[in-house]
Amino acid sequence: MSNVLEIYTDGAALGNPGKGGYGIVMKYGKAVKEMSHGYAHTTNNRMELLAVIVALECIKKPDVLIKVYTDSKYVHDAIQLKWLNKWIKTGFKDKKNPDLWMRYWKVAQTLNVHLHWVKGHAGHPENERCDVLATTIAKQGPWSKDHAYENTEKQSLL
Repeated sequence: MSNVLEIYTDGAALGNPGKGGYGIVMKYGKAVKEMSHGYAHTTNNRMELLAVIVALECIKKPDVLIKVYTDSKYVHDAIQLKWLNKWIKTGFKDKKNPDLWMRYWKVAQTLNVHLHWVKGHAGHPENERCDVLATTIAKQGPWSKDHAYENTEKQSLL
C-alpha cells in the first residue's frame, strides 16, 4: 500500500458571508473517504481553511506523506509563502480567522504536509467533487453555527 495520503478540499459560502460548507475527498491507496459539513453563516475563506484543518485532524497515521490539494490561493499562499508565520509573530494584527489559523498550525506541526494549489473549476475530478460537496451542503444543510465567525462579526459592529 502507498504511504501517501492525498487530500482534496474546497469551501463555499453563498453570499460570502452567508450559508457555507466545505467538501473533502481523502484518498489512501484504493480507499476513498468523502466528508462535508455546512454552516449557517460564514465566509468562503473560512470554509476553504476549515476543510484543510478537518481533513488533517482525521489523520490516524502521522508518518504518511500528506499531499493537500486546494484551489484557495488564500490558504495556499498563507502557508507556502510563510505569511502564517508572520501572522503568528504579530498576533494576527489586522488578520482574519486567527482561530482557524492557530487550529491549522497546531495540527500541521505533527504531520508531513505538502500543500499544492490547483485551479478551481478547471475539470480536476477530485476538486470538482469537493466543490459539489461544499456547495450542496451550503445550499441544503444541515448547518451548524460558526460561533467564532459570528462572535467576531458581532464585535466588529460594536
